[in-house]
Amino acid sequence: MAFRREGYKDYFLHDTNVENLFINEYMPGAPGDYVKVYLFSLMYADIGVDFSNEDIAKHLNMDIEDVFKAWNYWEQMGAVKKIHRKDGGRFDYDIEFLRLKEILYGEEEPQIFTEEDDGPADAEIRRMLADIEKIAGRMINSSECNEIISWADTYNATPELITYAFEHCATRGKSTGTRYVEAVVRDWAGDGLRTAEDVERRLAEEDKKQHLYKRVFRALGFNRNATEEEKKIMDSWFGEMGFTLEQVLEACAGTTGISSPNIKYVNKILLNRKEAENESAKSGGLSTGKIMKYYEELRTREEEEAEERRREIYFKIPRIKEIDNEINRLNREISKIIISDKVDKKESTTAIKETVDSLNAERAVLLTDNGFEMDYMDIKYTCEECRDTGILDTGERCHCFWEIKKTKTEIK
Repeated sequence: MAFRREGYKDYFLHDTNVENLFINEYMPGAPGDYVKVYLFSLMYADIGVDFSNEDIAKHLNMDIEDVFKAWNYWEQMGAVKKIHRKDGGRFDYDIEFLRLKEILYGEEEPQIFTEEDDGPADAEIRRMLADIEKIAGRMINSSECNEIISWADTYNATPELITYAFEHCATRGKSTGTRYVEAVVRDWAGDGLRTAEDVERRLAEEDKKQHLYKRVFRALGFNRNATEEEKKIMDSWFGEMGFTLEQVLEACAGTTGISSPNIKYVNKILLNRKEAENESAKSGGLSTGKIMKYYEELRTREEEEAEERRREIYFKIPRIKEIDNEINRLNREISKIIISDKVDKKESTTAIKETVDSLNAERAVLLTDNGFEMDYMDIKYTCEECRDTGILDTGERCHCFWEIKKTKTEIK
């Protein structure tokens, strides 16, 4: 294998010219040893030094068979051409390194356009590709370029939108691979977004929605992300129904005491409230806001009355206060055992519950012996079905709500 050029003695002080097309297009998919053979031999081809395949194998610490395989690979890729010597054997050939620009662009050098030569559309696309390379921090190969440019026709996407999609993915730590970014472009363009300003406006709306979702889930005690169905339901609260965050959180508070609160339960509450508001507007009856305020004031009054009865009993029968304090202490003890690492949790809690039952029995006897009903100290709700909340455990309006709704005079 002979490559010769006069005038070079200090070979390793010479620079080897490697086409960027090789680095960007050919090298990424090639086996590492094949790249070593190509570059090592290209250096000696450039300075014109005879070098055999055996020499290559020795210097690169490779098997000679792997060197032959490397030349077969590069010949199949079109990067080199074997020139077999006359009357030589199968492996007796020289290597000609082909100009990759001519392979990809034809015999003439690809024409380089300046901004003055480009048309407006070409200049914009060229700037787009240059900006994308800066954002991605790597060179964009020809197949990626063609793919990116095709998005303009496929999705009617503007260069500004495509560039912003790459920037959006990069700044959020997402992939800047064309497959991932294409999905973003398709989504944005499908929604009619054309400019970076359009996208920023949409992202701001999405961030606001995410904030609302998190606040609602926090109020319900959920530690997970909302499903698509749940998002649609919550969107209807703040959109079609026109509720404020405070009103929605108030509805969420209505799930207190429910064993498994969920979005659909809250949705029923809000749908009933909206329906009541609509009926109120038609009939001229009391507004839902006034009715809920009435319920709140009613519960406050009932709780104060229960507290007054409790103070009366504690004064007249001091032992009952001692019993209540002891029961509260034992209930706290049960809670501690449940979250502890004790092996005998069940046995310990069972023993404490038996003590609580015994104290409750003693409490009931003391009340009845002194002429009081056993529930004398409990809160006396006007409507026991909804406990004066206007909402049943199913999330539906209680019958008492509709009875109050029909009232056209102010509630006192």
